[in-house]
Amino acid sequence: MFDKATLKLKVDPLILSALEEDITSEDVSTNSVMPTEKMGEVDLICKEDGVLCGIQVFERVFTLLDEKTEVTFFSEDGKAIKKGELIAKVRGDIRVLLSGERTALNYLQRMSGIATYTRGVAELLKGSKTTLLDTRKTTPNNRIFEKYSVRIGGGCNHRYNLSDGVLLKDNHIGAAGSVKKAVEMAKEYAPFVRKIEVEVENLDMVKEAVEAGADIIMLDNMTHSEIREAMSYIAGRTEVEVSGNVTKENIAVLTDLGVDYISSGALTHSSPILDLSLKNLHEI
Repeated sequence: MFDKATLKLKVDPLILSALEEDITSEDVSTNSVMPTEKMGEVDLICKEDGVLCGIQVFERVFTLLDEKTEVTFFSEDGKAIKKGELIAKVRGDIRVLLSGERTALNYLQRMSGIATYTRGVAELLKGSKTTLLDTRKTTPNNRIFEKYSVRIGGGCNHRYNLSDGVLLKDNHIGAAGSVKKAVEMAKEYAPFVRKIEVEVENLDMVKEAVEAGADIIMLDNMTHSEIREAMSYIAGRTEVEVSGNVTKENIAVLTDLGVDYISSGALTHSSPILDLSLKNLHEI
């Protein structure tokens, strides 16, 4: 759950921007059929099995439009929900319920979809020593929601943004001239409290990263046998992350390698939404 400071400083402006995108001047459809305030209630219904995520954001959409709106939830973030289940009731000005419906559902469906997909991937790593991580492959201006959803689904967050940690990727290495030089420059520039992670693509780069004193080595798009060879060479001298086209369909083959982390962009960029709907709107 977002704390009050994060909600006001980081979340509210994004929700307001989404509402402004959907309502540039007025909600013509709603104002046509509901010219004056009338109290109403609508049901939030689950239309397929999954993991619920984003109820605080869903509620915030409506309360930013009208603070008197009341949302009563019958489940909570992280809970498994079933097709046909009543998740919540939203009560308030019917005009607010109608105008906020799509934005609220867009957030809740997207966040629940990510949590659902992440839960499925995390289950495949159960019993192993490997931690599941997300990436920065997120929807612009939605990272705070998507990374939260990964945590609710049972994954962990990699660095939040470029200010969060040192990760020297192929183009950083190209800019510096070599793995060794890139690590040396990072050690000189970055605060000593920052770990230095290096992305490598072959065993020669692995050896260079270890010798340069990298804290974490990311094995990117390497085969199963290449990863095993790299792990044998590293022999616990650094932490190891595996990345590159990792999905729910292929992650299971990596569990026997003993790597510390597996990162997957698919958690955020390829999760389908979870189908949810607001139904049975009526006057009260």
